[in-house]
Amino acid sequence: MNLSLYQVDAFTNQLFAGNPAAICPLEEWLADDIMQKIAAENNLAETAFFVKRGKHYEIRWFTPTVEVDLCGHATLAAAHVLFHCLGTDTDEIIFFSPRSGELRVARQRDLLTLNFPADQVQPVDFDWASFQGLNQVAQQVYRGKTDFLFIYEKEEQVAEMAPNFLEIAKLQARGIIITAPGNEVDFVSRFFGPQSGINEDPVTGSAHTTLTPYWAKRLQKNQLTAKQLSPRGGDLSCELKGDRVTISGNCVLYMVGEIFV
Repeated sequence: MNLSLYQVDAFTNQLFAGNPAAICPLEEWLADDIMQKIAAENNLAETAFFVKRGKHYEIRWFTPTVEVDLCGHATLAAAHVLFHCLGTDTDEIIFFSPRSGELRVARQRDLLTLNFPADQVQPVDFDWASFQGLNQVAQQVYRGKTDFLFIYEKEEQVAEMAPNFLEIAKLQARGIIITAPGNEVDFVSRFFGPQSGINEDPVTGSAHTTLTPYWAKRLQKNQLTAKQLSPRGGDLSCELKGDRVTISGNCVLYMVGEIFV
């Protein structure tokens, strides 16, 4: 069987930046173990597979080691492939995930906007004495649907964080988000997910469904600018709209190929 495969850099307007994702359109679903092996072979943070169902697309996401509930940058990249490579002529694509429900991506020229459910966090009493995963203690710690959220005072603390991935992997979560007010944007963040096979994710769209409600409440405004401080880096525009979050960014196509399974 021959399958088309696309590699897209998401949340950037230039190559070799943002977060790369592999996108594999399918006529029908493959066996789960085959999709997992394809994702492992691709060895990117995420590989997204989608199947057209009438007016919407079913979508699933795999890291090199596990299937995950939600992935923002790979959803953005999948929409880019549909709009720019596969000739989709609408201005909005509706994806459906069995784990995360309805997800929409709209386009306005080259800008793509994700529309995802907002995540709500709860404060937790974190045991710093037994946790050696981060070299700086956070001001506050929260827990969202899948991730821990660590709040810091300054951007420099986030940029200079030295994570211990073996220790972080012991936490029962998809991963951890660290964040602080930004010097030139509203907030900055990094995402560490060794539990999901990703030590540091370059740009994590799904994490911004957690970050946006937190910062919207703290800063008392719904429209926010964000930057993820990974080595590749990424820029996002976020907005809280009731119980939904919109996350906007650009994509760049890096590669088109074919795989044989």
